[in-house]
Order: sequence, then structure tokens, then C-alpha cells
Amino acid sequence: MANHSKNRRKAHVEGIGRKTELLMRGFMRLPLVNRWHPWLKESKTDMRWLPINQDIDMPGDAPMPVDLLHRLIDEASHRVIMDYCGCRKGWKCKDYPHEIGCLLMGDSALEAQRFPFREVDPEEAHEHVRKAVAAGLVPIVGKARADNFIFKIKDRHRLLTVCFCCECCCVTRFASYAPLQYLEPTFTVLDGISVTVDAEKCKGCGKCVKRCYIGAVEVDGRKATISEYCRACGRCAITCPTGAIEVKITDPDFLEKAHEQIRSYVQYD
Repeated sequence: MANHSKNRRKAHVEGIGRKTELLMRGFMRLPLVNRWHPWLKESKTDMRWLPINQDIDMPGDAPMPVDLLHRLIDEASHRVIMDYCGCRKGWKCKDYPHEIGCLLMGDSALEAQRFPFREVDPEEAHEHVRKAVAAGLVPIVGKARADNFIFKIKDRHRLLTVCFCCECCCVTRFASYAPLQYLEPTFTVLDGISVTVDAEKCKGCGKCVKRCYIGAVEVDGRKATISEYCRACGRCAITCPTGAIEVKITDPDFLEKAHEQIRSYVQYD
């Protein structure tokens, strides 16, 4: 990934007014805001994208990233599916299904409020994941302190969140306003993953730029470049018409490392 954060274009969230945007940018620049605001604290939020690309370059017989999610489902004490996605419904999404809502796991999932939900068995949870992936939604999994607020759940470290995100409506879009030093510990890149551009294949069409939810892709000199803001969700690679963008996992133990990290900060069984 190219390091050009100093010259990074200012990402803009569609549908957000200029005053609101300036307010959010200013808030993110407050001194030590990531030390006192629970949504930005490393101990309170740690979310990881699980790219769904079928052509991920994997080492040997290593499992696909989404297999981590299926493992977490089997281990969980409780599994709750929201009846709809609040983000897509609120923003009236035209590209992805509204009825595929968040999957919450752990004892605290049963305390959810504000949104209608149902408790499901492991097989129904697995099927929910399969439907989401088939629809092109990319799961992000971990501990999100914002969800304790959204669903009115007391933070007892007993809640595991899985959000099936679209780049056009998901609340994660607002992470594009955060400085890199806030993103690194809270929206962590999956262990051992990289996203690269093959300059010979790239035609500079810019479709990947429009698909990036966080503004980490730019076309520079008629070629796409990916900055260190990239969270490795894999959407740009799915979008590229020439196959110039490659998602690669180099560490065969990536799943175990990610699983161990998640288990270190949230109990859900």
C-alpha cells in the first residue's frame, strides 16, 4: 500500500451537509479524543473486515477470511439477527437488501432494544452470513462500543458484533473522517493481509475510487494507488474490471491470530 496520507484526498460522505462534515472533522481533531470517547478507544472498539473475494491469494490450505465468522457463530452462546439494517433502511439504499441486518452474538445480544430481532440457531446464523455474502455485503466483526449505544446494551464485554456493510450507507463510512492513528487500533486490518495494484493491468478508470468507503484509493498518473488508510475490505478488487487489484493473505495463521485477538477483548460463549 502506498504511503501518501499527507496528500490524501478529503473523503466525503454522501448525504452529509457541509456544516455537519466540518463539525465531524473538527471533533476528530480534538486533542486526545480517542482517549476519552468510548467509540474511539482501543479497549472499547476493535473491528476487522473479512473480505469476501473469491479470488483471494491464500497460502496453502489456509481458510478463507469469512470462515472466521462461521467459527465464531459455532462458539457463541446466543445469536441474534436484526430484522433489518438500520443504515440501509435509514438511507433508503437502492443497491443492497434492507432485510439483511446485523448479527449479534453473546449473552448481551439478548438485551438489544430499539430494533426488532430474533434469536436463531447456528444453522440459521450461517445461512444469514451466506445470504449477506451472496448479496455482496462485506462483514466486519469484533467489538464496537457504538453498538452498545445503538442497541441500548450495557457494556459488559459480552457482545460480539457482525455488521454486513455496504459502502454507500453503513455507519463505518464516517471512519473516513478519522485520522489514521485512530483507525489503526479500532478498525484493525486483518492479520497478514495486503491489497496491491498491478500497474500493468490498471487502466485508471477510477471505479475502485468510487467503491472505497474510506477514501483510501486514488488515481494518480492514470494508475490507481492505495494508501495506508486502506482497511483491506476487498471491495476495490471486486470492482476492478481488469483484475488489477489483488487481495492477498501471506500469513497461514491469520485466522488463529484474529480469533485469539477477538477472544482477548470480548467473551461471547
